[in-house]
Amino acid sequence: MHKTYVLDTNVLLHNPEALFAFQDNHVVIPLTVIEEIDSQKKKQDEIGRNARVVSRQLDALRSLGHLSEGVPMPSGGKLTIELNHSSIINFPKGLDPDKHDNRILAVAFNLSQAEQGIVTLVTKDLNLRIKADVVGVRTEDFYNDKVDYDHLYSGVVEQYLSAREMDTFYREERLKLSGCQPLPNQFFLLKCHENSSQSALARYSHGMLLPLCHADSVNWGIKALNKEQKFALELLRDDQIRVVTLVGRAGTGKTLLALAVGLEKVLEENAFSRLLVTRPVIPMGEDLGYLPGTKEEKLRPWMQPIYDNLEFLMRNCPEPYGVLDDLVRKGTLELEALTYIRGRSIPKQLILCDEAQNLSPHMIKTLITRVGEDTKIVFTGDPEQIDHPYLDASSNGLTYLVERLKGEELAGHVTLVRGERSKVAELGGRLL
Repeated sequence: MHKTYVLDTNVLLHNPEALFAFQDNHVVIPLTVIEEIDSQKKKQDEIGRNARVVSRQLDALRSLGHLSEGVPMPSGGKLTIELNHSSIINFPKGLDPDKHDNRILAVAFNLSQAEQGIVTLVTKDLNLRIKADVVGVRTEDFYNDKVDYDHLYSGVVEQYLSAREMDTFYREERLKLSGCQPLPNQFFLLKCHENSSQSALARYSHGMLLPLCHADSVNWGIKALNKEQKFALELLRDDQIRVVTLVGRAGTGKTLLALAVGLEKVLEENAFSRLLVTRPVIPMGEDLGYLPGTKEEKLRPWMQPIYDNLEFLMRNCPEPYGVLDDLVRKGTLELEALTYIRGRSIPKQLILCDEAQNLSPHMIKTLITRVGEDTKIVFTGDPEQIDHPYLDASSNGLTYLVERLKGEELAGHVTLVRGERSKVAELGGRLL
């Protein structure tokens, strides 16, 4: 059956490739969407970049014909820029025709009245989906790059073994599993059928279950406090694993463990030449606006959570602030905004990207493709605490990365579940 998809502005600003994601169907872009995209194109962030990409793509399609009449798409469908957005006579009272959302809704409404096939408004705006439902317009979110967050790969599985298999694992320090095919670097909590008190922690690698090598290691004075943190240390300490993702609620130790291993690897073992820490500059709540000073002074408020963790790790040093400033001055420790990462090639460094849940899949790709020879990159974040206006737990770059890399030998993932910051933090993360 003929299908028509009307795209909202936020879909294109979230993923400019959404133009080409609807196969051989009819894609309609209301003219007011072009106006909104034009208002975003000068922003020096990911939204501004996406706005410029959409504009270039639409300009390239002009060579195929008049956009108002419809032009063919590479997938076999058709794209049209629709002018008919003013007729809202049959809408319920209270809808302001001067608002962009209502004009987009009007396009979908008018097409649904005129078209013989199915017309769907695609938007990431919850309120617009509600209004569309009220006026009888079919609507849905953009699912092309979404992940089922409720069933996100955790990196850990529980496995029951016979007493004989457990004895083999303890004796030979390896065990070949039969009847299942785990993912590379997946972790196992092994339990004995006959003896419930007998258990072990293992990691699957190259076809075998192996004991953990780094679970009890102490890194810059920090050691694991629970099994998930032991799994995380196993990934962080193993230099053969080049991409590590750590997901968990606030207070589970994601950032602290990554920084502790980073300092150990860079300062004590010289495994990497530098520890590079970065995080997206996205405010929680009202933005403070322009910040005065040098680049370092501007970054300090955004990087303060990193400094808090570093100061805790340096707590036994006579002058922790001076040690940190000295590391930064020497270039051994670098704290950088993601804004300045594009275009760089970063060899032989350990990169930590904190708060990665606020990155889009494209931003994740931009960062991970900066990784040079002998570099390791670690992503940490909590998909339930997202400040980005166009992302959610299922569409953010961190969950997308977890799902896309879970079958790769160079990657490993652990979801941390137990809070270790304090009893209050654990209570808040669990109940609020």
